[in-house]
Amino acid sequence: MSYFIEVRWHGRGGQGAVTSAELIVSAAIKDGKYAVAIPFFGAERRGAPVVAYNRISSKPIRTRAAVKNPDVVVVLDPSLAKIIDITQGLKKEGMIVFNGEPPASFIEKNFKIAYVDATDIALRNKLVLAGIALVNMPMLGAFTKATQIFSIDSVVEAVKEKWPGEIGERNATAVLEAYNRTVVKNGK
Repeated sequence: MSYFIEVRWHGRGGQGAVTSAELIVSAAIKDGKYAVAIPFFGAERRGAPVVAYNRISSKPIRTRAAVKNPDVVVVLDPSLAKIIDITQGLKKEGMIVFNGEPPASFIEKNFKIAYVDATDIALRNKLVLAGIALVNMPMLGAFTKATQIFSIDSVVEAVKEKWPGEIGERNATAVLEAYNRTVVKNGK
């Protein structure tokens, strides 16, 4: 089966959106897929809105341009939905993977929604840096559950390879917990 999936990550500087995009590449490759991560670096600083992109395909990927019409939008910081249109360009049949309870407007627009309390999972697993909950690992688990593009085992393996030892174990635990707690709804 041939496929080509584009993903846009919305977060704040320091939350790990770029790291998540990179780990998707590792997990996808482990499952025999092609993938690229495209970080977007402007004048970001800790706490400022940031964006990262992924492309995942059954065939080699040649483009590295920004994703304009994603199939999936992942939102690490729910407050971003109040200040930017995170649904901009999202395909009509697209999916939003959201940290926390999603705004009613997403449901009204009939998008597929997946959500999990990634902040709670990050805090309970002591994934905090400079006072910021690192929600990227729980959101990586939520993304994996929502899309079923690659296996959770490949994600956990990629996480443990990036951070060996106790830090990797905590991150992997957060990924798995979010995977198991993610709620997926298919539009209205």
